[in-house]
Amino acid sequence: MNAHEPAVDAAPVAAGCPFHALEALPGDGTLLAPSPRLAEMRAESPATPLQYTGDRVGWMVTGYELAKQVLGDERFSIESTQLPVGGRTDPAFDVSDIESLLDADAIESLRVANVLALDAPQHDKVRRAMISRFMVKAVRGREDEVRSIVERQLSRLKSLPSPADVTAHYAHPISAYVHCVILGVPETMVESYVEGYEGSSAQEQFDFVRRALAEKAGNLADDALSDLIRSDLSEHEKVGAAWILVSVGRDNVARMIATMTVALLKDPGQLALLRADPDLTAGAVEEIVRYGSPFVGLFVREATEDVTIGGVTFEAGQAVSVSAVGANRDPSRFEHPDEFDVTRDAFGHLGFGFGDHSCVGQQLARVEIREAIRALIIGIPTLQLVSAEQLEPMPFTHPVGMHDTGSVVVSW
Repeated sequence: MNAHEPAVDAAPVAAGCPFHALEALPGDGTLLAPSPRLAEMRAESPATPLQYTGDRVGWMVTGYELAKQVLGDERFSIESTQLPVGGRTDPAFDVSDIESLLDADAIESLRVANVLALDAPQHDKVRRAMISRFMVKAVRGREDEVRSIVERQLSRLKSLPSPADVTAHYAHPISAYVHCVILGVPETMVESYVEGYEGSSAQEQFDFVRRALAEKAGNLADDALSDLIRSDLSEHEKVGAAWILVSVGRDNVARMIATMTVALLKDPGQLALLRADPDLTAGAVEEIVRYGSPFVGLFVREATEDVTIGGVTFEAGQAVSVSAVGANRDPSRFEHPDEFDVTRDAFGHLGFGFGDHSCVGQQLARVEIREAIRALIIGIPTLQLVSAEQLEPMPFTHPVGMHDTGSVVVSW
């Protein structure tokens, strides 16, 4: 990390934009109704000075073009420990001192294989060992299995008394069971993963991953964990990469299934379009990932040198939070961006990130969300929204600024 720390009163600003009071991360929005401050910031400038921990000054990027350029520029390192000030993070998701909760091997595994916080070339090395099962062709070969899991979970949901929680009884189980299939979680460990992994401590999660790899080593197959075991990664790299695969992604898939359910049930016209033409669902998935992105801020980048892009100068050592929410609702890129339109061509959104650190599992996520939503709205024609926690501001699940899903209670 660059040691340069610019003084607050010397913070650079966008060319032609007068300095004003530093912003804090806005926490008054929801998944479907972002904080209005994001649009105000974007209208003033594509990047706005933002407060970071330790009385540091960084940036919040809300303009689409600038966001895309920053995400694709290697002069911005993702190996940053800075965090934005603002919002309200659920204490259950505090990541500020995670290393104090882990054993030495787990800490080393994170250091060498946490692709969410690694730059090239180490990032590229680990990502290559992880990604083969998540490529388009590989995912297409597993669509029948995904569909089978969705159908089974829909039957379980329908067997429950109405009303029921889509998040807990449909979205989360689908994402967890699909994760098990694609990763190759040993059959004896599947139910404990589905039921208890997310609520366990970081150390318990690493213990789970080590047991899974050990059991898998004697029964290699065509799955992601087997690929890691066969790879030339070190043991620490294998464990760290496996922890990332097992831990990351399933929550965001569940989040988008639940959020798309809310968006459709609150907009009968859009719901009717999908029911009349289910083939629109694939495009509608892109639209919900654009419209309902949970990332007020993606993982923090840090300028490794002075960088000027689009009239904005990012000084070496300054943190940068790219707002997927802000960029995805930029009217210069998406016409009528605050409207949810399942017929929109939403490709190009930044809901899965962009560049070398874009979401590894995005192709699988598309299939899961598509199949889950299609089955739900066709399989329960009388579906109605009873309540959804996410319609009111909730604490972030991560201090970078990530919206949570909450319960989505439906009746039929």
